[in-house]
Amino acid sequence: MSSGTVADSGTGIARRPEIEPEVLAVLAAAVDQAWPRPRLTVPVESAGPPAWRFSGRWWSRPATVRRDRPWAGG
Repeated sequence: MSSGTVADSGTGIARRPEIEPEVLAVLAAAVDQAWPRPRLTVPVESAGPPAWRFSGRWWSRPATVRRDRPWAGG
């Protein structure tokens, strides 16, 4: 048996020793510091419309307006 293990009577299976409270506290503090915390993010409102838009593009008009009408003659 290696040092730090306790043999169970009768079975021959080694058990781990009890964890000291100080070691457990240090491990819990380390996990608490390493674990990511949720953050609340507030969406930022833009000051105005975007600098570039599709407003003057041919594809921004409705499909009925974009249709070619040869009989309209105009």
